Amino acid sequence: MSAAAASLDALRIGERGRVEPGPAEHPAFHRLIAMGLLPGTEVRVVQVAPLGDPVEVEFNGMRLSLRKADAASVRVTRLA
Repeated sequence: MSAAAASLDALRIGERGRVEPGPAEHPAFHRLIAMGLLPGTEVRVVQVAPLGDPVEVEFNGMRLSLRKADAASVRVTRLA
């Protein structure tokens, strides 16, 4: 993982990232792909629950709440 890469759950509210190819063996991988969270998609963290779970992200004009464990499985490159 490069210095600018992180997991989606590590982004703060308002931060943006670009989805990187992820581990296909992760249980949530195919579900997230089916929902449009494809490699190359730009995402922005909109909200994080007080205890850090779930994480709400926005991409392609829609919002999606992800369990923290699922967000942790998504690798992103931080965008400025």
